[in-house]
Amino acid sequence: MSNTSIGSLFETMCEAMVAGDIEELDGLLAEEFTLTHMTGYVQSKAEWLEAIASGEMQYHRMETVEATSSPVGTAPGLIARTLTDATIWGSRATWRLTLRSWFEPRGEEWLVARTVASTW
Repeated sequence: MSNTSIGSLFETMCEAMVAGDIEELDGLLAEEFTLTHMTGYVQSKAEWLEAIASGEMQYHRMETVEATSSPVGTAPGLIARTLTDATIWGSRATWRLTLRSWFEPRGEEWLVARTVASTW
C-alpha cells in the first residue's frame, strides 16, 4: 500500500461528492467514518450520506489546490487545500477548505476513516 493510492482515494471521494454518488462514497468510507465540519459539528457517515442524498448538502465543484500525504503511525494522513463550491443546509458558497483525512487499511486498499474540515 502506498501514499499514492491515498491521493487517488481522496480524489475519488471528491468526485463522488460532486456526483452525489452515495453508493461510491459508502464504499470509500469506513463504517465509523466521521466528518467534522468547519463549525465543529461532527457528522456520522450515515447522517452525512443522508444529507447528500436528500440535497441538504450538494457539492457542485471541488478543486484541489494542494495536497500532501504523510504516514501517521501505521496509517497515513492527507491534508488537502480545496476550493469547494457547495450548498450546505441552504447556503451556497465557495469555501477555501483544508481537509485533513486519516485512513485505515482494508485488505490491500485504504478507506477514509475520518475527515476534519477547516478554512484556510
